[in-house]
Amino acid sequence: MNSCLQQIVACAAVWLCGFVMTPQVVGQNAAGRPLSIVVVEGQGAINNIRDRVGRDLVVRVETASQQPVSGASVVFTLPSQGASGAFVNGEKTLMATTDAQGQAAARAWKPNNIAGRMEVRVTASHQGQKASAVITVFNMAVQNAAAKSRTKLVLILLAAGGAGAAGAILGARGSSSSPTPPLAPATISISPGAGSVGPPR
Repeated sequence: MNSCLQQIVACAAVWLCGFVMTPQVVGQNAAGRPLSIVVVEGQGAINNIRDRVGRDLVVRVETASQQPVSGASVVFTLPSQGASGAFVNGEKTLMATTDAQGQAAARAWKPNNIAGRMEVRVTASHQGQKASAVITVFNMAVQNAAAKSRTKLVLILLAAGGAGAAGAILGARGSSSSPTPPLAPATISISPGAGSVGPPR
């Protein structure tokens, strides 16, 4: 085999090897734009386990060029144990479909009574493409506004030295229907002709 033929065979072998080993693109459409999930609402939200009300979870599915993807299937999954909750169907998972803006939501769900951090897993699929994301939320026992205001007032009074007033407020916490009557003012009398002021006789 002459040198020219050897070079041709070698070039053909290199070209064939490169063709076979070219990686195949998986999970992209014809334009090469993979899916992505953007968290619109819910990231870092606090759910009040006293009221058993969960904050809305909203995501947007879009292409790499940030175009919304409508008709994508989205699954929200709550943790199986610990701080968690349940969707309106009573289950840990909820399926939704993105609208014209590429958004899907999990609303009116209820957190359980366990305080702590939870990770809600979100997966989306559309025409063979898939994407995933995690929404981190927190279950906490949050006091109502009246209790927080009362506690703040007590702390202010204590800081100002009004221990007696603070004690009166704390003593009245258990009964809202019968408020504690105000203390009667001290009586001061003036004796005729004496010109002196003193306690009652």
